[in-house]
Amino acid sequence: MGIVNVNDDSFSGDGTLDATEALDQACLQVAAGADIVDIGAESARTNRAAISVEEECERLRGVLGKWKEALARMQPRDSEQVWPPVLSVNTWRPEVIKVALELGGELINDMSGLPDDENARLVADYGAALLVMHTAGPPKEERTGQQWEDIMGELERFFGEKMNLATSAGLSGDHLVLDPGIDFAKQREDNLRLIRELGRLHQFNRPILLPVSRKTVIGDVLGLEDPVARDAGTIGLLAAGMAEGAQIFRVHNVDATWQAVKVLAAVKAAG
Repeated sequence: MGIVNVNDDSFSGDGTLDATEALDQACLQVAAGADIVDIGAESARTNRAAISVEEECERLRGVLGKWKEALARMQPRDSEQVWPPVLSVNTWRPEVIKVALELGGELINDMSGLPDDENARLVADYGAALLVMHTAGPPKEERTGQQWEDIMGELERFFGEKMNLATSAGLSGDHLVLDPGIDFAKQREDNLRLIRELGRLHQFNRPILLPVSRKTVIGDVLGLEDPVARDAGTIGLLAAGMAEGAQIFRVHNVDATWQAVKVLAAVKAAG
């Protein structure tokens, strides 16, 4: 899953408010091997003010409205690549989700933690898929002091509850993806432990997304303040997550990730 930020305050510094530039980024990511392109118009950073629903919709319309046109100039990297690539939209407000789905969004990457069933109902109405992220409060709310005695027990409780909520709202269970929410309301040791024990989430029989790209936990371990310098560390966490059965990796550097996944898969398949 390649990341395309249609904003000017992304923590990784790779965002753009220009729709043409954003679509060019998407094309490059697909050429590098991305099966999914995740487009978001609002930064998740808690030290940045929220933008209005209207502004978020306007930014997304500029990109999503030209997605089919951009698809015509995309080429897969190899024969194993998902084609056409899946269009994912990173948003959590119902009004924006509806616009995203009307413009062809196939997967909604929802960072709200699904506090109620409204977003699940919307996604179900359009026959799309929903990515549910673990967190401990509303988006944009700072929770740096959150403590967990048992992070894996919390994740098991959370995903059991949210899967029931989503399916009760009419969303098919096979249209759900689970995201443990690296760096969201978690301390360094929580993040590392959940990656080490990620396999426990296979009890839910759903794809697991690992969004480790350039995250703070990598900077903490390696002493790197610049997010762009964390790509090698990203591959390290990716390999650990893949060993535990993670299937989707949300990343900035698609090419390096594609190469790493290919090599790791070859090792696993050998002999």
